[in-house]
Amino acid sequence: MTTVFTGRIRPFAPSTDIQVEAMAVDDATIVAIGSAEEIRRDHPDADVVALDGWVMPGLIEPHGHPGFAAILLSDLVVDLRPVVVPQAEGVLAALRTAVAEAGGEAVFANGWDSLLQRGLPDPDIHFLDELAGGVPLVVIHNSGHSVYFNTAAALAAGLDRTTPDPAGASFGRDADGELTGVALEAAAVEMVVAPILAKAQEHLPRILPAHLRDLASRGITTVADLSWNPGLGPLIDALRAKGEMPVRLRWYEMSRPGGIPSARGGDDPFFRQTGVKTWSDGSPWVGNIATSFPYLDTPATRALGLEPHHIGRANYTSDELSAIAEPYAGAGWQLACHAHGDLAIDATLDVFAQIIARHGLTDHRFRLEHCGAMTPVQFERAASLGVTVSLFVDHITYWGEVLVDDLFGPEHGGAWADAGAAFAAGHRVTFHNDGWVTPNEPFRNMAVAETRTTRNGYRMPGGTPVTRDQALLAHTANAAWQLFSEREVGVLAPGLFADFIVVDRDPVTVSAEDLAETQVTSTYLAGVRVV
Repeated sequence: MTTVFTGRIRPFAPSTDIQVEAMAVDDATIVAIGSAEEIRRDHPDADVVALDGWVMPGLIEPHGHPGFAAILLSDLVVDLRPVVVPQAEGVLAALRTAVAEAGGEAVFANGWDSLLQRGLPDPDIHFLDELAGGVPLVVIHNSGHSVYFNTAAALAAGLDRTTPDPAGASFGRDADGELTGVALEAAAVEMVVAPILAKAQEHLPRILPAHLRDLASRGITTVADLSWNPGLGPLIDALRAKGEMPVRLRWYEMSRPGGIPSARGGDDPFFRQTGVKTWSDGSPWVGNIATSFPYLDTPATRALGLEPHHIGRANYTSDELSAIAEPYAGAGWQLACHAHGDLAIDATLDVFAQIIARHGLTDHRFRLEHCGAMTPVQFERAASLGVTVSLFVDHITYWGEVLVDDLFGPEHGGAWADAGAAFAAGHRVTFHNDGWVTPNEPFRNMAVAETRTTRNGYRMPGGTPVTRDQALLAHTANAAWQLFSEREVGVLAPGLFADFIVVDRDPVTVSAEDLAETQVTSTYLAGVRVV
């Protein structure tokens, strides 16, 4: 049965400026788009649904982590993120309350950030032992790249001084080799948080659908998971069987030394693997990104435990990164690599260039993720290799002043996440929010990329603003292309799925400030309203 949707429709193809009045949908697919008169004339027996608001393509989150975010943002974990608990006193009070109410059970908390929650103490094992006593306490940094734990939590996770550092990650140790209560990077973090991941398994049928519905309520109709747990596949299948899958999901497995690629195959339009993910370096907020320039010597960097002239390091050597990536590239998978520092970006591009040449790859769409300190020259090199970029522009919203005043200064911090330079180099740039790190706020991403202004009104002293067309495409058509889904979603056009949202203002003509405050009133997936 055909349904005709009428309203003020912005299809974003071939230009964001175009507006039409009606869209015909049959069997989940758009079959026609144009004036209300012609669409109704050509489909006289169709049901007609009048949409109140502005209609645009469903938004695409090209770098999310819904599998883990569902856990970290659930009631199983104490939410300490700066967007929820802005002050240090509130963070410590929340932890003390959680420990007191735990009844001896382990406490897991997420969102510690001494750069935004000024005045937090050093969360070493002695401090956490004093705070929690014999209650296992694990506190995940807001970046997800480090985690802090007490002695009881180390015992619960089976960690002690003899535990070796996993490849690409490490545990803090004192001069005597004892654990200091910190783990850096994904492989070590996962060892510490293993108990909560295990406990969450029984809750996932409740918390994962809730998280996916939240994404849909924000206008996201397709989400990529860059650290997917393949064990969640049966749950996704069950949700689909019940008609309760509110988004399309593209997933990337985590590739590490010795990894064996999954078999290729499958063109499921709702749920399929797109590529693999690895981490070239870490997070700027904990001092472990690989840069050619040092961190500033400031009270903020001293509070992070960084010595003057500190320079972070990569997680892997170029040879190690190549050894990780090669089996997956050889099996035909898209590679996605987290890289913030300029040295990490150079090293990753070197590895990508070698693999591309060795296999004669053309439409590979290898990805660089976050790209905080990426320079215009590096954007140009990436474009020449066919490597695509996804920028974490919301870093500017929350950490803009921190980047400039506390960490890197105006030259390097001021040009952070330079989306304008990426577009100028010819990239089909995308924006993202990285799962639980910042709220899923695509319209704010678009606005901040235009203005390069923080939530406090501070204008970044470097970098290049983007146009409205570029901003809108970053979360729609460009993201679809980056996920090899451009023949399915990203614009409203005949032959593509009817994934669209209704918003309360015209995304093309409003000011950047108003764009950031856009509200989604309804979300449709395959022509069916899901929110």
